[in-house]
Amino acid sequence: MVASTALVIVGASLAGAQAAQTLREEGYQGQLVLIGEETELPYERPPLSKGYLMGKDSRQKIYVHPEEWYREQRVELRLGTAVTAIDPAAHQLTLADGSRVDYARLLLTTGARPRLLPVPGADLAGVHYLRRVAESDRLRELLRTAKRIAVIGAGWIGLEVTAAARAAGVAVTVLEMAELPLLRVLGREVATVFADLHREHEVDLRFGVRVESIEGEHGAVTGVRLGDGTVVPAEAVVVGVGIAPETGLAEAAGLEVADGILTDQSLRTSDPDIFAAGDVARAYHPLLRRRIRVEHWANALHQPRTAARAMLDQDASYDRIPYFFTDQYDLGMEYSGYVEPDGYDQVVFRGDVQRREFLAFWTAQGRVLAGMNVNIWDVTDPIRELVRSGRQVDLERLADPDIPLGEV
Repeated sequence: MVASTALVIVGASLAGAQAAQTLREEGYQGQLVLIGEETELPYERPPLSKGYLMGKDSRQKIYVHPEEWYREQRVELRLGTAVTAIDPAAHQLTLADGSRVDYARLLLTTGARPRLLPVPGADLAGVHYLRRVAESDRLRELLRTAKRIAVIGAGWIGLEVTAAARAAGVAVTVLEMAELPLLRVLGREVATVFADLHREHEVDLRFGVRVESIEGEHGAVTGVRLGDGTVVPAEAVVVGVGIAPETGLAEAAGLEVADGILTDQSLRTSDPDIFAAGDVARAYHPLLRRRIRVEHWANALHQPRTAARAMLDQDASYDRIPYFFTDQYDLGMEYSGYVEPDGYDQVVFRGDVQRREFLAFWTAQGRVLAGMNVNIWDVTDPIRELVRSGRQVDLERLADPDIPLGEV
């Protein structure tokens, strides 16, 4: 027998806050508990490498809800509280202080953590990661004082931090093992666009390099030593080499885990009373017919709403097309779809790539797998429809900007 009727969410993130909001909107009136390790109110992460980092967004703007919202909605918000164990049989959580919380159903929105750089010197003062607001605060201060930094990893976080640093007048060297930035995500055809963009803003891009160690004096960073012996001078280092899902609690509780907590399309895990959503969930996607884990804002925004409805025994299925965006210098981009590395036949461009006003489509056997709009707006919906339809299209018409996307 389940002693409690409470719905409990572990992970006071955007995903956790969205789930709590949805539960109330869907009419749930019972006890609702939202537990988070951080002491901050639940907040959105994209501004941490964009507007907030650059000083354009205030701290209040990053919060999902103001503090009073949680009181008004009777959400028991327990911040600065770590969950150390889940007992699925007893429907009970153990907290770091030894206390216990009973649940009827549980949602895990524990997110992810940065992958650490496994080289000598990685623990020196001046080595930064970016996942939490406190880390963005430290980087904001760094960009006000530093003259030269190194960024290890040319993924989204690395490139967005690089753009913010250049806007602040800081010299940046980007160090990347692959041949181009974002190569696994975008493929060579579109990755080149981002390489050219950063070169135009005088970023020192070094591809195909291996970081041997981080050098320092008196406990502080002085540079980065590469595999060939070259030392790149730097006052600080920002590491952006990916994230790993926070699956420790789930794994210890006996849930099925493989690069994320495995769920069905309703976000239910291998335990019928435990759900997972956001960065930590590797969920079955009915359109793609496979399990995927999506590490982007839109997923954390929408996926928990499906999980919340499923927790209330509603017929819920998450089948939204994956979406993400970036802003770097004068380039704004939105991407809709899902493509495995090298999982496409051809990239079709529509528009002016040199001026960075274009659409790009990743296609396979004449079908659009994903589409990106760069500095062209209000086209996300038709791009999503192309992806969702799965229909074969005429690639010549797809490349013609004079033909509406609905007619290709």
